[in-house]
Amino acid sequence: PATPEPINDDWPGYSLDLFNYPTHYSGDLDCVIIPHGVIMDRTERLARNIMDDLGDHDIVVLCVLKGGYQFCADLVERIKALSRNSNHTIPMRVHFIRLRSYLNDQSTEDLHILGAEDLSFLAGKGIVGTGKTMETLLQHVKAFKPKMIKVAGLLVKRVQHSLASVPDYVGFEIPNRFVVGYALDYNEYFRDLNHICIISESGKKKYKV
Repeated sequence: PATPEPINDDWPGYSLDLFNYPTHYSGDLDCVIIPHGVIMDRTERLARNIMDDLGDHDIVVLCVLKGGYQFCADLVERIKALSRNSNHTIPMRVHFIRLRSYLNDQSTEDLHILGAEDLSFLAGKGIVGTGKTMETLLQHVKAFKPKMIKVAGLLVKRVQHSLASVPDYVGFEIPNRFVVGYALDYNEYFRDLNHICIISESGKKKYKV
């Protein structure tokens, strides 16, 4: 699949005044970096790419909670819509896994996987994983010998000297800034924000634990 044009480090984003967002977050955000409508259009294209590559395979979608649930739900809906109107369809199941690795805006070494104790049903299936913090999960999933593994990620951050593998399906490449919204949280806040936004320094202080 084509790699999206990266969002540049010096791009100021869209003014918050251009969009509707919950008023209880006034002062907590710097800008909108990806509007909700653009997310939806890009997700539809990713669904088409997945259909082209994996059509007629029996797949299991592993949704990484909590940050990946909205992207996963929208991606699955668009795959289902394409499948209804296509000559080839994707038999599909969805399984949920929870990873926790962030405290405030820092990724921690302590990564917990919940819901992945027994994934024996993955044997011989194609896997599409959605969500962040995939490296540890991929190693865990490979032990159950799926037929193939593909990773779909809405966001990839540009991080210098990063050894992390790039997902097979990428929505957007963004600067290494802490973003919230569209189910991505900061200490459980901002999940109710439709757009993907950059949190302000005052927002980080307000919701810090």
